[in-house]
Amino acid sequence: MSLQLAWNNEQEEFHIGEEFIAVLEAILQKAGEAEGVTDGEVDLTFVDDGQIHELNREYRGIDRPTDVLSFAMNEITNDELEIIYELDEGEELESVPDVLGDIIISVQRAKLQSEEYGHSLERELGFLFVHGFLHLLGYDHQDEASEAVMMGKQEAVLTEVGLTR
Repeated sequence: MSLQLAWNNEQEEFHIGEEFIAVLEAILQKAGEAEGVTDGEVDLTFVDDGQIHELNREYRGIDRPTDVLSFAMNEITNDELEIIYELDEGEELESVPDVLGDIIISVQRAKLQSEEYGHSLERELGFLFVHGFLHLLGYDHQDEASEAVMMGKQEAVLTEVGLTR
């Protein structure tokens, strides 16, 4: 297996074309290489503010929209796997597909942020994607030092694929 991107578009704010998906696939490959991750699947969904607001409230208890959410599969319990894969009572999952996790991005929020930061929407979406990917791998930004590490990794990947400010 190799590092794969599965994506879904559930918003109408921005047309997600094959050319941009190719950029996101390049981001995934570069970020994976940098982190030593060569196998697995990342599921990416583009949504609007209403959808991400609902998810943020339900899963994080925060009652407002956000730009990106990440749900790592390695944090899911066996009970949750039984629900996801619709196992019958007593049935065991023989092998878990090699899914690293889900990343959900609000295109509306990304558009506002790209205007605020003065760069393209594509660059902001790429930034949020690599940010979400690093969260799937366990990175966080709870303090200045960890935020600096994540920021450096994100900027390096975006520079490699040509999404600069």
